[in-house]
Amino acid sequence: MLQTGDNRPLARSTQRPSGFCLLLATVALAVAAAVGGAGGVAARVAPSPCGARAATRPVVTHVIWIWFENHASHEILGSPAAPRINAAARACGLATNYAGVSHPSLPNYLAATSGSTHGIADDGPPAAHPIRSISIFEQARSAGSYEESMPGRCRSTDAYPYAPKHNPEVYYLGARARCAAGDVPLGTTSRGAFSTALAKGTLPAFSFVTPNLCNDMHDCPVSVGDAWLGRWLDRITASPTYRAGHTVVFVVWDEDDGSAANRVPLIVVSPWTHPGTRSAARFDHYSLLRTTEELLGIRAYLGQAASAPSLSPAFGL
Repeated sequence: MLQTGDNRPLARSTQRPSGFCLLLATVALAVAAAVGGAGGVAARVAPSPCGARAATRPVVTHVIWIWFENHASHEILGSPAAPRINAAARACGLATNYAGVSHPSLPNYLAATSGSTHGIADDGPPAAHPIRSISIFEQARSAGSYEESMPGRCRSTDAYPYAPKHNPEVYYLGARARCAAGDVPLGTTSRGAFSTALAKGTLPAFSFVTPNLCNDMHDCPVSVGDAWLGRWLDRITASPTYRAGHTVVFVVWDEDDGSAANRVPLIVVSPWTHPGTRSAARFDHYSLLRTTEELLGIRAYLGQAASAPSLSPAFGL
């Protein structure tokens, strides 16, 4: 089980690493062999997605958010159903005292992207809740939403397993022009808008990634979402975009299931975050917005982001 504490490394996994777990290892073992009786093969250090640039000043050009649904920290952290998530938490950064700001889903998504719930306390569609306030989608020099199973661009109505309540960009009236161009179906790890942008270096400055209602753990087990995230973290951290060393990934849950005062996991994956970093400081979705605005050079903090604590000092950003 994970324990809380400030910036102390998590316990090392006893499972043999593979896939993303192998990438997450801080130091890979290399085999030294004799060659013709003279010398051995020098040990090689495998690259890690976290900590490679910990000693340098962060220069961030891309921030990616990946959102999951309706699980408290104690249901994810240390759970055998979530080996890939826990591997990422061990090898990168984990906020152990992070919380959603409301219930149900929609107010949390709006809070994280505009600094306010706008008094909304339901999951109504964009037609019921047109938001005129500015959002991070308009603040960022470029922004995109990548929505799994969305049948077309900027879809504002349900099309199961896609749900607009998990796609906040479609609610902001001022972002409608951007939404029509940049709010697109996610695709797969091998083909589609997000995978192509990662490969070609055309990712926007801010990316909002939403799994469908099964893969986000809303309608399917934790293990399904865990496997989905593992595949996508493999794809992201192996991409030229991430390997260029200027990308931060935040993995977060919108709210808990009502069992833990809305305390949910937040994982930080970045080249500047020491492997195993943890922080028990109190953070929430307004902190995520504040931190993202800082990283992208935005100083007009939206709503409650202006007074929220930043994640940056705790995670080397």
